[in-house]
Amino acid sequence: MESQVRGGTRWKRFAVVMVPSVAATAAIGVALAQGALAASFSVSGQSFKVTTKQLDGTGFSQYGAIDSGYTLDGKKTAHPVAVSAFKSATIKELCQSVVTPDIPVLGNVSLILKAGGGDTPVQAENLYIDVADLSADAEFKNIDIGVAAGDANKGPGIAKGDKANPFGFAQQADSVRLKDVKQTAWATTAGTFKLSGLKMSLATGVKECY
Repeated sequence: MESQVRGGTRWKRFAVVMVPSVAATAAIGVALAQGALAASFSVSGQSFKVTTKQLDGTGFSQYGAIDSGYTLDGKKTAHPVAVSAFKSATIKELCQSVVTPDIPVLGNVSLILKAGGGDTPVQAENLYIDVADLSADAEFKNIDIGVAAGDANKGPGIAKGDKANPFGFAQQADSVRLKDVKQTAWATTAGTFKLSGLKMSLATGVKECY
C-alpha cells in the first residue's frame, strides 16, 4: 500500500510538471504577446538544457540575480543565475530538453522541443534567460564590462520582479553573436517568442539536447 501511495504522488508530480509545459510551449507566443505571463514567477524544481547553432542578439546585457522556486518535493529553494537579456534575438536550430525522474514503470521521462531548424529562425523580443551554466563561441560589438546593473542601458534593463542588485556587476553590448551554444537554465521569459517549425516529443529515458 505504501508503494502505491508513493507511486501515485510521483504520477501526480509528472502531470503537474510535464503536461502544463507542453501546453504552455504550444501557446507561448500568443500568451507572451498578450502579456498573460508575468516577468516574475517561482521557478520549478527542474532546470532545462538548451542548445542553439547560432544566436544573434541586439541590445544585450547580463547581470546576476536570484531565482526563487521549489524542489520537486515542494521545498522552497533559490538558485543564483546570470540573466542574459536581449532587446531582440534570432535563434537557429533551437533545442530544449527537460527530464522528469523516477516515474513509476517508465523511469525517467524526457520532454524535447525543437524549433527554428529550417529557413526561418526562432525570433524573440525582450528576451530574458536565467542561466546556470553556459558554453559558446561569443563575439560582442561595443561591449562594456563592469557596468552597474541598474545603469546598463543597451539591453532591455533589469526584468520586473528580478531579485537583482542594481549596484552589482553587469556587462552590456550593442550586439552579440553566440555560436554552438550549450546552456542550462532555470527560466526564460520574453515579450514575444515566435517558434517556427516547432516540434515536441516525449521519450522514456534521459534524452537531452546535450
